[in-house]
Amino acid sequence: MATDTLKSKPGAQGASGGVRRLLLENGALTALIVLVVAMSALSGDFLTADNLLNVGVQAAVTAILAFGVTFVIVSAGIDLSVGSVAALSATVLAWSATEAGIPVALAVLLSVATGIACGLVNGFLISYGKLPPFIATLAMLSVGRGLSLVISQGSPIAFPESVSHLGDTLGGWLPVPVLVMIVMGLITAFVLGRTYIGRSMYAIGGNEEAARLSGLRVKRQKLAIYAFSGLFAAAAGIVLASRLSSAQPQAAQGYELDAIAAVVIGGASLAGGTGKASGTLIGALILAVLRNGLNLLSVSAFWQQVVIGVVIALAVLLDTLRRKAGATTPAAGTSGGGNRGRQALTYVIAAVVAVAVVGATSLLHNGSSGGKTQKVGLSLSTLNNPFFVQIRDGAEEQAKKLGVDLTVTDAQNDASQQANQLQNFTSEGLSSIIVNPVDSDAAGPSVRSANKDDIPVIAVDRGVNEAETAALVASDNVEGGELGAKALAEKLGGKGTIAILQGQAGTSASRERGAGFAAGLKEYPGIKVVAKQPADFDRTKGLDVMTNLLQAHPDIDGVFAENDEMALGAIKALGSKAGRSVQVVGFDGTPDGLKAVQGGTLFASVAQQPKELGRIAVQNALRAAEDKKVEQTVKVPVKVVTKENVAGFEG
Repeated sequence: MATDTLKSKPGAQGASGGVRRLLLENGALTALIVLVVAMSALSGDFLTADNLLNVGVQAAVTAILAFGVTFVIVSAGIDLSVGSVAALSATVLAWSATEAGIPVALAVLLSVATGIACGLVNGFLISYGKLPPFIATLAMLSVGRGLSLVISQGSPIAFPESVSHLGDTLGGWLPVPVLVMIVMGLITAFVLGRTYIGRSMYAIGGNEEAARLSGLRVKRQKLAIYAFSGLFAAAAGIVLASRLSSAQPQAAQGYELDAIAAVVIGGASLAGGTGKASGTLIGALILAVLRNGLNLLSVSAFWQQVVIGVVIALAVLLDTLRRKAGATTPAAGTSGGGNRGRQALTYVIAAVVAVAVVGATSLLHNGSSGGKTQKVGLSLSTLNNPFFVQIRDGAEEQAKKLGVDLTVTDAQNDASQQANQLQNFTSEGLSSIIVNPVDSDAAGPSVRSANKDDIPVIAVDRGVNEAETAALVASDNVEGGELGAKALAEKLGGKGTIAILQGQAGTSASRERGAGFAAGLKEYPGIKVVAKQPADFDRTKGLDVMTNLLQAHPDIDGVFAENDEMALGAIKALGSKAGRSVQVVGFDGTPDGLKAVQGGTLFASVAQQPKELGRIAVQNALRAAEDKKVEQTVKVPVKVVTKENVAGFEG
């Protein structure tokens, strides 16, 4: 699959020189083998057919994006927009096929055309507008994400069922995303190694001026290169949305960095002129194996980011060592059959060694499954929010009390990452699973997989659509929104102007709390909403958005924030007005929020008792694992906490 197999300087003779050359020229492959062996030794759940297929599925979207980015990096460019273009393309497909009523086949073509159009715009800005690739694609990152939110109005859109089959399996075991990944990889290898434009990419990346002087139409070639990147991004977006059965406007955030990392780990140079499809695939697999293995080992999501960062740094360091060792890249398309044969032999030998070592390692886990401790997995939408941290704390306290082995993961508000985590839990064969969905629709396919394996699933705080859950442990977000509206309206005497700080677009919590607040406010016609802006459940964004809103509406009387973090940011922006001329109501009852209520700057918080949610979720997960009766819905009461009753509130 490669066109740029590295050649070493003569002089490294003998067995040691051969091994050294092999390691330098195939560093990514060596790293992948080492990782597979290490994970097999550390976790008995890693080396199972289901889990290895999970790794393939989890690598698919990143790999498809990375194949497109490979074209760009080989030509000494960069594309930061692929994640947003993927989300936009999927949103266009879903909206066209459902809202606009366009035939599905035509909607798919429109989606692909959207990706290509975004790539062409990038290429035009870079080639003819003379913008640096970093700036041009950074602009498209913002434009693509914004258009996705505009089209979807911030809410997920159900994916056409005929296209959703791309997220299914063939014959009940072979995942379609893996097949799509392989096909796109073969196309990438063919373009790089067998076409005029592929050779042009290497020439432009090696020396753009020399390529121009030799007769290459560099500007037109760059248009095609970025169009390829957009095409692959559209394909990745369709595959991702198929897995989630819905187009998520906030999907694939940060995936552009994973795609670039996969290309670099696979041996490509950011300076251009070097890169191959097989290396990119290996890079994507390394990232997937890392995340999968670290999940199985219950490593914190925060540490996972550290580990992946270290791996990327080591990959670049290896590239530097390889260059210092005298490795050079042949001209594009000149690698002989001997080199290809040698590389194919390298892959075969690597596969044989990996199978042998992994097979021996797996024997370490045979017969080691003693003990009857119940294992439960908890996937939280985010741990970058005090509310969900309290859910985790309550769950861990109860798990320790009941002797349950609890594994906690952080989806970082990424529905696809949560889908991966739930698949990992399923392949581990846990006793039960607790999920706090990033999005109720997107969690459905993964929960259905757990249903097939007879693993009971408990939903906490938010429900799961189109799947079976043993129980839903939650407060009522809609009721909480209504209570917040009533508390704020009555404090203002039934009249005045207010602003609303919304949560992250597309999340069910934001939709439900906003809908409840709007419904509750209908009883108070004297209250007028003059501004409504998202601040993503974040305190800093709450501060910035509120500061901006005050410029246009300096005389507002009240603020409703869909969580306490945004409310605390708004209080900071309001300064001395908070709690005096402007009343602020938050949501969640977090410790910092309750302190603000006690201090008088926050008038009220609709408290959900998150620790209690975590405790009850673990209790029900254990009961479900032991086939005991579980209530279908367990409601934890919400309560409006004000200065008058905050002292007696225990969360």
